[in-house]
Amino acid sequence: MNLDFSQVVPYIPFILEGIWVTLGFVIVAIIIGFFIGALVALVKISHVKFLRQLADLYTSIFRGTPLILQLMIVYYGIPQLLEYDISPFLAAILTFGLNSSAYVSEIVRAGIQAVDKGQLEAAQALGIPYRQTMVKIILPQAMKNILPALMNEFITLTKESAIVSVINYLDLMRRARVVGADLYSPLEPLIIVGVIYYMMVMVLTMLGKLLERRLRKSD
Repeated sequence: MNLDFSQVVPYIPFILEGIWVTLGFVIVAIIIGFFIGALVALVKISHVKFLRQLADLYTSIFRGTPLILQLMIVYYGIPQLLEYDISPFLAAILTFGLNSSAYVSEIVRAGIQAVDKGQLEAAQALGIPYRQTMVKIILPQAMKNILPALMNEFITLTKESAIVSVINYLDLMRRARVVGADLYSPLEPLIIVGVIYYMMVMVLTMLGKLLERRLRKSD
């Protein structure tokens, strides 16, 4: 069997549009994941046992079940349970955001706990409220430690984003399948999209390494 990429050329602009579609929902999802994850992380290190247990349960559910299962439950479950016709885009960012928050919560928690405990004790001794201590003293220092890990989470979400094609969201993978079906030749568009994913991940990886080097120099 011979590969014929010339037949895919007219579809290249259609496929390339999928880059921005993919990155768009991944960026929104990682932002949602960061804020929810940071909140969950703060709950995990709180002194309220019940809330800590809820946070641990939340994390274990999203980390312990397949992402594609979560996506299908959100996309098909919300219309059935809430009678709301959720769009593929909203289902994608909601699922990826909640899933990412479970991983981000562990990243943020580890980053906070890596900060010298003496600073928290000093703030308490000075009478600074716990919330203010976290927001103005602890979290800014923790962010420096967790940025590389957050970049890795962004890269992971970018690769896993291909599964949204199962709910007909026109990301890169879905566009490859559309072109393949139109040409009755699925392999060539899949190879092209595979190269695009690889280039995206390599660019993000280089940006992550650059960020890590800059953080090390600033220490």
